[in-house]
Amino acid sequence: MLYTIINKNSYQDSINLMLLTNELLTIEGVNKVQVMMATPSNKDLFKDAGLYTDELEEAESSDMAIVVDTESDDKVKEVNDRTEQYLKDQSISAGAESFQTVRTWNKALETLPKANVALISVPGEYAAEEGEKALDNDLHVFMFSDNVPMEDEARLKQKANEKGLLFMGPDCGTGILDGVPMAFANKVNQGQIGIVGASGTGIQEVSAIIDRLGEGVSHAIGTGGRDLKDPIGATTMMDGIKALENHPQTDVIAIISKPPAKEVRDKVVDLLHSVSKPVVAIFLGEKPTQHEGNVHHAYTLAETAHIAVDLLHGDEIRQDNYVGDYKIEGSELKENQHAIKGLYSGGTLASEAAVLLSDALGLGSEITNEEGYVFRKDGHEIVDLGDDNYTQGKPHPMIDPETRADFIAKAAKDEQTAVILLDFVLGYGSHDDMASALLPAIKDGMAHAKSEGRELYIVASVCGTKNDPQDYQGHISRLKEAGIIVKDNNDEAVRAALDIIGLEVNDVAKEHKEADKTNNDLSISENIASLVNNRPSIINVGLKSFTDAIVSNNVPVVQYDWRPIAGGNPRMRKILSLLK
Repeated sequence: MLYTIINKNSYQDSINLMLLTNELLTIEGVNKVQVMMATPSNKDLFKDAGLYTDELEEAESSDMAIVVDTESDDKVKEVNDRTEQYLKDQSISAGAESFQTVRTWNKALETLPKANVALISVPGEYAAEEGEKALDNDLHVFMFSDNVPMEDEARLKQKANEKGLLFMGPDCGTGILDGVPMAFANKVNQGQIGIVGASGTGIQEVSAIIDRLGEGVSHAIGTGGRDLKDPIGATTMMDGIKALENHPQTDVIAIISKPPAKEVRDKVVDLLHSVSKPVVAIFLGEKPTQHEGNVHHAYTLAETAHIAVDLLHGDEIRQDNYVGDYKIEGSELKENQHAIKGLYSGGTLASEAAVLLSDALGLGSEITNEEGYVFRKDGHEIVDLGDDNYTQGKPHPMIDPETRADFIAKAAKDEQTAVILLDFVLGYGSHDDMASALLPAIKDGMAHAKSEGRELYIVASVCGTKNDPQDYQGHISRLKEAGIIVKDNNDEAVRAALDIIGLEVNDVAKEHKEADKTNNDLSISENIASLVNNRPSIINVGLKSFTDAIVSNNVPVVQYDWRPIAGGNPRMRKILSLLK
């Protein structure tokens, strides 16, 4: 039976409510439960989960809704009591914070008058509106929020460009501004390599490898995954490149992009041939055959990091694509065991795995996206579990292990599965110990295969640094102790998985050719120059957990405890906006 609890005008951020939902699911006698704000899109999620009730019809976007499937009235009371205690604990924790929390833009700007960046993580339907307000107040924008319409992204980036501001996002999962991690980011040493990336985990993988190679990152400017699509035209990517060209502490520039529109890609490369600094670029899915002038092209994220470091040192660029040790000796498989199942929390890491698997199968660089599957052929599956198909109303797999644990169990039962390929992404915002959280599912899967006379290989990579909040070496040790093959990076992990099933990537040695310099305007605004040459000062709009990394790096921050205006009513919001 379904029971509904509506807490009027009780706005809570989505991550808190997802974690609360997970806690409530542990109550014995509760069949299903979901806690969300009663927005129109979330009401659809209640329907999809079979948890929609008549009481939800009248609930507004500023109301917190709890729907419980149970046979016991007592369990409903327990759910309510646990919810109240959880929110009370959150409130007590907030009282011990070292930063000020405010409820309006005006108060945020009054509290932190020298703020120059707005970190926005509100629900997607409100994000463009808040991004516009930030730009109107002359703030650079780092927008973590996703599900923002493409036309809004194009308009806001154009507005930012005209005002001499950077608009990083939407769906910008990672950034580093003068050593300060933004959203999901690793704790990376500061250094002389600057990154501009249209990819969250792409930035994380490259920056973490650079750190482990003994160098550091000056800035990692995230652009959002759609920046190199036709309607956007690489607005933020181009501004970011110019910013790093004008940044005295940046000696090498690294460019990371998900598969771009060809015309946009060519426009970016044309700009790169104007800069004075050495550049390494990866356009995922593109298999380069040569380096051109000062622009060096990489095939994998690991190669991108290694080339950046060699360019910094003035060393010769290697011809072996920087492929590390990946060979696996003595693998034993049954005749029908031939499939790789890549179960990823990082979208770009999943795409890289798809590119390498497709290459090894002789299919070129085939990347799709069907229900989160970036590759699916002949039993092979590479899935991005951070895709919207798997995160609607659920925490991201970097935060919560449940979805991936379910996929591991399913893959282990498939008699075709030879290898399960996993990524463990550390850093701010991620789970405290994902290795320990997933090990029960991994061990159960290996034991199930063993009971059927099959050897199941688990191959993993850990994206992190020794300074991350989690224990980087500890993660590696725990995985190895459980019999998991751990490789230094995603490229090596994928190649190891391929080696187990008797396949290999067809690597191409790249020639170096001279290229004519271009003559693009590389000037930047005073606002952008100030951003890259000084520590940021941040207004955090939305997820309070994002302040952790900011505070730990001794950067000024004010928390804007955002709530939807007019109870989230679209018509009233529009009227209020027009009145302003």
